[in-house]
Amino acid sequence: MAVKFRDYYEVLGVPRTATQEEIQRSYRKLARKFHPDVNKARDAEDKFKEINEAYEVLKDPEKRKKYDLLGENWKTGQEFRPPPGWDYQYDFGRGGGQGEFQWGGSGGFSDFFEMLFGGQRGGRARGGARRGGGPVWSQAGADQEATVRISLEDAFHGATKSITLQMQSLTPDGQVAVQEKTYEVKIPVGIMSGRKIRLSGQGGEGMGGGPRGDLYLKIEIEPHAVYRLKDRDIYVDLPVAPWEAVLGADVQLTTLSGQVTLKIPPGTQSGQKLRLRGKGMPNPKETAGDLYVVVQIMVPKHPSRREQELFEELRKESAFNPRL
Repeated sequence: MAVKFRDYYEVLGVPRTATQEEIQRSYRKLARKFHPDVNKARDAEDKFKEINEAYEVLKDPEKRKKYDLLGENWKTGQEFRPPPGWDYQYDFGRGGGQGEFQWGGSGGFSDFFEMLFGGQRGGRARGGARRGGGPVWSQAGADQEATVRISLEDAFHGATKSITLQMQSLTPDGQVAVQEKTYEVKIPVGIMSGRKIRLSGQGGEGMGGGPRGDLYLKIEIEPHAVYRLKDRDIYVDLPVAPWEAVLGADVQLTTLSGQVTLKIPPGTQSGQKLRLRGKGMPNPKETAGDLYVVVQIMVPKHPSRREQELFEELRKESAFNPRL
């Protein structure tokens, strides 16, 4: 059987090089414009179904890849026959994108879609009818994301933080409203920058009975005045006196997990790293990171007369040459 080819990129008004974010943004704009609850034009319903069909393919990297393999057959309106081996099925009843409009009527996808992808019609459609026997329309709320900056101490120990965000919402008349909302958020022990905390059902509102989306808080750990975080390892500088480096010493060191006594080996060099295993960033599922103490040999800026005499004596007595 041959059917008319459908250019899904043209339907969504995006180039074939479009990113997933650009595809999603264009889809949401068009879906709002042609949603039958908003647009009463005679062809709005067909246009809305066509937009959903195009997005069903282009939002999914695997479906999009298969669609793009048509290669030279990109000619709108041409007769299309799927090549051999393209008959595997997709289950459109699982997963789904963010903030998608759902079609609840009959005849979900075109013959071209069915021939290319197989699977069941209607996807995540909701059944039922409005008063008067019309189809049911629903829109799942869009997931939202915000960046939250926390201290290294909060990431290390965990904390409960009150976080106030400015959220945008769509009013019934289509206007964008901005309001503040405060959340009590539990920061897990050992969380790292880039990780996200999910607040279920705190995202955008749904339409037509659709569920709210989720709110994702992306964590960013602020730079610290004393400690440096690299992966799960923590680095800290330790100033030591020349005689401590030469003779060795036991020094008190403040770490994020408390006070420790650190042994400076005799002959320690400036810049040398002393490792404290497991004293870095905690990891609830695996081994914690390490703490690296970076030795910085310091000299007195304003030595006393006696100190100067001792250093003069040391210079006469010592055969040490740091440049050899």
